[in-house]
Amino acid sequence: MAMSFLTSAFAMSQQLTIEDINAGQYYARSIRGVTPMNDGEHYTQLSPDNKRIVKYSYKTGKEVGVIFDVETARECNLEKIQGYIFSPDEKRILIETEREPIYRRSYSSVYHLYSVENNKLSELTEGKIRIPVFSPDGNLIAFVRDNNIFLIKLLYGGSESQITKDGEINKVINGAPDWVYEEEFGYNSALTFSPDNKMIAYVRWDESNVKSFEFPMYKGDCPAYMQYAEYPGKYTYKYPVAGEDNSKVSVKTFDIFSKVTRTMQLPIEDDAYIPRIRFTNNPEQLAIMTINRHQNRFDMYYANPRSGVCKLILRDESNWYIKESIYDNIKFYDKYFSLLSEKDGFAHLYWYTINGTLVKQVTQGKFEVKSFLGWDEKSNTFYYVSNEGSPLRTAVWKTDGKGRKTCLSQKEGTNNAMFSAGMKYFINFFNNTETPTEVTINDNNGKTIATLMDNADLKAKVAGMKMPEKEFFTFTTPEGYELNGWMMKPVDFDPSQKYPILMFQYSGPGSQQVLDTWSVSWETYMATQGYIAVCVDGRGTGGRGAAFEKCTYLSIGVKEADDQVSAAKYLGTLPYIDKDRIAIWGWSYGGYMTLMSMSQGSNVFKAGIAVAAPTDWRFYDTVYTERFMRTPQENKEGYDKASAINRIDKLHGKLLMVHGTADDNVHYRNMAEYCEELVQHDKSCDMQIYTNRNHNIMGGNTRNHLYKKLTNYIKENL
Repeated sequence: MAMSFLTSAFAMSQQLTIEDINAGQYYARSIRGVTPMNDGEHYTQLSPDNKRIVKYSYKTGKEVGVIFDVETARECNLEKIQGYIFSPDEKRILIETEREPIYRRSYSSVYHLYSVENNKLSELTEGKIRIPVFSPDGNLIAFVRDNNIFLIKLLYGGSESQITKDGEINKVINGAPDWVYEEEFGYNSALTFSPDNKMIAYVRWDESNVKSFEFPMYKGDCPAYMQYAEYPGKYTYKYPVAGEDNSKVSVKTFDIFSKVTRTMQLPIEDDAYIPRIRFTNNPEQLAIMTINRHQNRFDMYYANPRSGVCKLILRDESNWYIKESIYDNIKFYDKYFSLLSEKDGFAHLYWYTINGTLVKQVTQGKFEVKSFLGWDEKSNTFYYVSNEGSPLRTAVWKTDGKGRKTCLSQKEGTNNAMFSAGMKYFINFFNNTETPTEVTINDNNGKTIATLMDNADLKAKVAGMKMPEKEFFTFTTPEGYELNGWMMKPVDFDPSQKYPILMFQYSGPGSQQVLDTWSVSWETYMATQGYIAVCVDGRGTGGRGAAFEKCTYLSIGVKEADDQVSAAKYLGTLPYIDKDRIAIWGWSYGGYMTLMSMSQGSNVFKAGIAVAAPTDWRFYDTVYTERFMRTPQENKEGYDKASAINRIDKLHGKLLMVHGTADDNVHYRNMAEYCEELVQHDKSCDMQIYTNRNHNIMGGNTRNHLYKKLTNYIKENL
């Protein structure tokens, strides 16, 4: 009892600090890297010390064996590993080490080949490679090196051959997406085998005509680039801005036995995108997913990999645009495939025969299906995640062939799931504003079998501290739109006092920040410093159907800014809020929205902070920008209205702008051009530059410095 009292007393004395938040002291731990096994009864995971691949039982959640161990594997001199890939028959494993990030999702690594039966590790190939993939029989491995595709035949002594030879940095990429595809279509591999192991299919990107972007690199620190100690260097890559040329893309197949390469005869426009390729279970059907440059027409073709002939199987169209979530929710079965579509105004699951005939709409209602988890053929049951009941929350659901629905989630908040092979079990990931992540194993009726992680230590830590709590609220704008928000008041809140407000938002198309999720953030910290932290999801954000989300089409930034101003004005009417001390801030699109809102003309914000902010959409990439705006050539008026630079004459309030000089996503150019226009309007802002930092602005002490800078700026100006 005495020990418990001391622990509690210590916790009560603890204060929330920026350093602890940035160090992850309040991040909820989770179960990551789960790989379901073929038998449907087990899954694997990398051990916490990164030395073993451990086998677990779905029935109990307990460890039942070790499949790989760096300390006992033969001919293994590795100390740790970073990842692994099973062959389809689970007899071989690719062991990954020395990962080197390229962009957000891409990386190169050293890979070793492990034989499960022989407990032996061997070298796969020399040097670092990208996206290795096994053939279905596990006897072949294809991968990308230096923008070319290579093939290893494991049954022939690991002989290696080069499939493509035209790959060249900043010119041609085979099998791996270019920068804009990776960033905006959300994947890192376009390389696959046919189900009969006879063909390799891949996408080829010719980025020769894409204009280059470059930014300077300095010596810096954490890390220090000593090659730039005397003179700065530069980084150059292909980055297509809105309205400019994209890579020319084509789909190729390679016959492994005849060594013949063929080009698929896709009847698409020259500027169309190919965001995914994937074989169905039929080796004669290579599914090629395409979308036109306006991104309002999605077409899926089946290509014969030998003849190159393509047949249109599916078309989905929108009056606005097709969301990128469509691609990975198409799952192929022997006789059917799935589709997520907003054709009735909300994202729902549709079921097609393998040849493209609509069987039925599986889900319907004024809610969104977030992801399709899989189909159990024996019981004809569909499993999915949706926000039915509230756009603030998600749950795991199933529906049978007769349309009878069952909610499988045990608790209300944010739920997601990963199913076993055969759909008998699922691992559920749950959290809400009051509960850090809880990970459980459940059966397919929702019954909890075992708890894998409950973050009890974090719960106890937070319970002993005076922490602000999130309160959800709604209000109606002058235009008649009901918007959702959350608010965190200081722990010693006194309703008779008037408090300054710090508004946080992201506001980008389809995004959501007002969610029933666990988070201890800088906003939480600021609530401990005497501020009321508020977040409002305005028009254009997700979770509420296509009409609400896509009403900003062709003129992003304008309605969103109006809604943030409306939110600030509404907050200013509350008796405990000082309407003359309201600040707004955001990162990336949220930084852009800070600039747009402070320049809306209502002058409700005393201060604002824009981190890594786009300032004119003519500076941003083709895929993202044109999805919502079309091209500048087609929509000059829309781009002019959406430009924060064009609103500078209305800028009101103290402004801090923050940017990294090596931001490959939202270029430093955005800040430079904005600040130049400030000068010409005889206005000014405060600035903080981070040397060699990308869009995340991290490294060494950088995050601590950043959030202390933001804190001091708010305190000085509110």
